[in-house]
Amino acid sequence: MLILKNATAAQLHPAKVWENVDIAVENDSILNVGPGLSQRYPQAQVKEMHGRLVMPGMVCSHNHFYSGLSRGIQANIAPSPDFISTLKNLWWRLDRALDEESLYYSGLICAMEAVRSGCTAVIDHHASPNYIAGSLSQLRKAFNKVGLRGMTCFETTDRNFGNRELRDSVEENIRFAKEIDAARQKGDQPYLVEAHIGAHAPFTVPDEGLMMLSEALKVTGRGLHIHAAEDSYDVSHSHQHYGKDLLVRLAEFGLINSKTLIAHGLYISDADVELLNAQDGFLVHNARSNMNNHVGYNHRLPQIRNLALGTDGIGSDMFEEMKFAFFKHRDAGGPLWPDSFAKALTNGNELLKRSFNARFGRLEAGYKADLTICDYLPPTPLIAENIAGHIAFGLSSNCVHSVMVNGVMIYEDRQFSFDCEPIFKAAQKVAKKMWERMDALP
Repeated sequence: MLILKNATAAQLHPAKVWENVDIAVENDSILNVGPGLSQRYPQAQVKEMHGRLVMPGMVCSHNHFYSGLSRGIQANIAPSPDFISTLKNLWWRLDRALDEESLYYSGLICAMEAVRSGCTAVIDHHASPNYIAGSLSQLRKAFNKVGLRGMTCFETTDRNFGNRELRDSVEENIRFAKEIDAARQKGDQPYLVEAHIGAHAPFTVPDEGLMMLSEALKVTGRGLHIHAAEDSYDVSHSHQHYGKDLLVRLAEFGLINSKTLIAHGLYISDADVELLNAQDGFLVHNARSNMNNHVGYNHRLPQIRNLALGTDGIGSDMFEEMKFAFFKHRDAGGPLWPDSFAKALTNGNELLKRSFNARFGRLEAGYKADLTICDYLPPTPLIAENIAGHIAFGLSSNCVHSVMVNGVMIYEDRQFSFDCEPIFKAAQKVAKKMWERMDALP
């Protein structure tokens, strides 16, 4: 047993702050929260928190770890005046250049930076068309090396190799889900990584692909993780080729349920929103990515029942993402306040709950011991009524002191338990080789 002594405990939803408490952790879960627990459990190991802020872990609900070696990219990228050309000239060439080595290092770097930013879990969406079979296992290996909790899936599409790519993508999703099931049954390592069934935007997935995805959901019991309506082209394509709204089309194949994760959704219709809400699915808002890609703003956020926050590959700093989500919303004239976006941030834990079949996101007995620990001296009273405001206007990833996942301190006093420098140096060499492969592609 481990006791985090003299902590300032805070959770975002339902909002609660209590000072000078101890948090007892046994195995992978919280055992108790309250004052004087070190006296109640005298045999426990004790870590003094010195009043540090201890919160349920931050979750990035949509990310692309395959983009980890794109920072400062030095490859010949043609001018890209719109979002579709950006996909074709940059991201669809980068994912084609990924191999086993570059994917592993990309996953490692992204996982380490997620933890440094205070994330305890990342929900990933992967693509590497020339390296499909086994790719999700490489990502799982990177998650496990760092100790980060997460989910991943392969982006089903026909955009490169037609029907063969559809089949291979779906088969990798199913294979990986079965790998997770087998690992859980064996039980010889921590249960940190889960599976979604992944798909690229509907404009690159024909009905044949949707049928395959529907069968994959039934076979594995997992939910769909898909880009949708990130750009208005996705919607117009659906109307032109299928005569249907995006999510209505997906729902006809049984792909919308309580485990469904829709990324972006800027241009979904009223019918789409009603359908997603009725099925208790999730929409993940990626404010900084939307701004970077100049795709517009999602004015329907207040209508979404289960709103969560992601980064779409721009790191995993959820303190920063919540700030941008709130400030952009205010700039767009929206009605929501920081507490709404704090709840959206917390909803990442609800997504984990539905996939891991465990409780996340609260400082209560029986909840997973996934914790973000920060150095933060509030200049004004820190109370339940203003904890969201402290994140929007004060707290940042620079405050992150330690991170616990599954009851284990994977990052303590701003240090990992392994040497990071050789990994980053190796990643630089791997990135250069990947950029060269990009330039060699047609």
